[in-house]
Amino acid sequence: MKKSAAERILMFLKMRGEATSLLISEELAITKEGARKHLLNLAQEDLIRSVIKSEGVGRPSTYYVLTEKGLAQFPDTHADITVQLLRSVKNLLGENALDLLINDREKNTYQRYEKALSEAKNLEQRLEILSKIRSEEGYMAEWKKEGKEYLLIENHCPICAAAAECQGFCRAELSNFQALIGSEYKVDRIQHILSGGSRCVYKVSRI
Repeated sequence: MKKSAAERILMFLKMRGEATSLLISEELAITKEGARKHLLNLAQEDLIRSVIKSEGVGRPSTYYVLTEKGLAQFPDTHADITVQLLRSVKNLLGENALDLLINDREKNTYQRYEKALSEAKNLEQRLEILSKIRSEEGYMAEWKKEGKEYLLIENHCPICAAAAECQGFCRAELSNFQALIGSEYKVDRIQHILSGGSRCVYKVSRI
């Protein structure tokens, strides 16, 4: 089903974090006037807000970002029931049982990812496959190279509520990425949704 222009703008802002009306019009192939109209409507619905940035010489630029209401258009997967189940496990069986649950999920995820990455011949192929898998799972993942380093970017977290309840999920994911990328590289999480970031970003550096 084809998305409306407004839905595409929300998706673009979710992926980019922020963007000007000009960039939005260019990326979505709509007129500047059309982009401004949609942005005005989205702002009136409290789905986006504007941020003024001074960028050296010249007039300040207006960027648009998602509000909390806008971010809520990309919800967690079954958030409420997941949190309830985690709390029940913790209350009935204790923290150790919750750790065992997370460790088992981490192990199963690693095995599934490792199989998918088995034919990758270099780091970029590994990142490409990993980004595709994570996107299929709802993380809206992508990767890019910046100088000698690589970034694995996850623009959404479909288990954010579960991770907020138990940050062992985040520790397990970082551990898995490090193991999957390989011992010749170091993986650091440099942005984190649960720490107030708009997305999770992992920096991959050669050791």
